[in-house]
Amino acid sequence: MLPYLSGFTNAEPLRERGPKNWRNLMRIFKQTAFVLAATTCLALPGFAQDVAGDTVLATVNGTKITAAHLIVLVDRLPENYAALEDKVLYDALLDQLIQQQLLADTADISSKLIQIARENEERALLASSALTAASNSKVTEDAIKAAYDTEFGSLPEEPEFRASHILVKTEDEAKELVTTLEGGHDFAELAKEKSTGPSGPNGGDLGWFGKGMMVPEFEKAVLEMNAGDVSAPVETQFGWHVLKLFETRSKPAPTLEEVRGSIEDRLRAEAIEATISDLESNSKIEKSDVPADVSFIRKMNLLD
Repeated sequence: MLPYLSGFTNAEPLRERGPKNWRNLMRIFKQTAFVLAATTCLALPGFAQDVAGDTVLATVNGTKITAAHLIVLVDRLPENYAALEDKVLYDALLDQLIQQQLLADTADISSKLIQIARENEERALLASSALTAASNSKVTEDAIKAAYDTEFGSLPEEPEFRASHILVKTEDEAKELVTTLEGGHDFAELAKEKSTGPSGPNGGDLGWFGKGMMVPEFEKAVLEMNAGDVSAPVETQFGWHVLKLFETRSKPAPTLEEVRGSIEDRLRAEAIEATISDLESNSKIEKSDVPADVSFIRKMNLLD
């Protein structure tokens, strides 16, 4: 059984597939998920292979559930559910829609709570649809390429370094290490034996790193070294280091495809912010005076 999708309580774009939206949808699923012990529905004859949006898939006490209902439900699924086989989704979601309709038929639609909740959810759905349209209109291939050129087009290549280090507590210990290394001792073996840093068991290997990834004193020492050099003792907040620089390379700017997702997210966020700001600036919005006591927001009995 797939989790239930309970209405449109989220004002984010419907087709947004970022992690934040997945978490929101999963939260909605978990809050509303349940399994009926038994259900009943009318059996319908099979229909032709060609299915239209208004093709009836099931009828529950006279209420039709169509292909369109199922299509919209699938469209809103997080990717981990949407990736399931079509037949699995069809069976599970059609059962879910049938069960929801059975339950909906028992609800008291005259309830003030239901009426207000419907208004809120309709408002959220329409807002979400509007934001989706606004963001999609701005996230075009031309806009993505222009943003890439602006941010990365003239970005110079950045140097990267591959180095190892041995970390000890005192300057005297560090000086002894330098002397030992000058005598021909293997750096990696000495790091395994002497280093108190977490990279010690790996021979002090720090892998590749770029500017800004190390503390300033450490970075300054590396920038002054040539490949193959062993440094004099370097003090940082962590202790005393002896460094060995193995090689340097130039890191090119990321390709468009590497940063496409982040550019699209930024363009979408900017479009949404601009849309809301424009609407607020060009609309008549009147807020009533804030009551001295706003604890009323928790008083469900006001709906009676």
